[in-house]
Amino acid sequence: MTAVDSTWTIERVDWHDERAVVLRTAMDDEIGPRYADAFAAFDDETRALLAEDFAVDPATIVDVLLVHDGSGEPVGHAALRALGGELEVKRVFVDRRARGQGASRALMAELERIARHRGASRLILQTGDRQPEAIALYERIGYHAIDTFAPYVRFPASRCFAKPLAAGSPAA
Repeated sequence: MTAVDSTWTIERVDWHDERAVVLRTAMDDEIGPRYADAFAAFDDETRALLAEDFAVDPATIVDVLLVHDGSGEPVGHAALRALGGELEVKRVFVDRRARGQGASRALMAELERIARHRGASRLILQTGDRQPEAIALYERIGYHAIDTFAPYVRFPASRCFAKPLAAGSPAA
């Protein structure tokens, strides 16, 4: 584990780690209803294609992080995925009880540190237009809007962002 500050500790885990799965399920349970009507508007064939677009192949995941609170409880999750020649931020989620206290910033800072160590010149990510809190976080920490990239181009609610990573610079 890596201590980020006196509040948060970051742990690298496997994609299939039971605690990571629980946090990703909590994310799906919270975010899924926000987009239910948008997905319902598509025909069955398009919904199936979108399911493929949003699927995460664990073989493409290069790092998975959990953030723990002061009592050691895992309260957040984030991952890095190899996508083409880039690294993509995936599945950033912080439990409601830990929001607004810096857990997501700790996760993002560690992802950026790892990405720089891997030689990435930037990080990319996709979120949706019904996640204003995520968009606000990404913009606050230096991400800027970019064109929607594959595989998310089929979903009109996609909002994509990137952040340049200067070699050797500290995370924002």
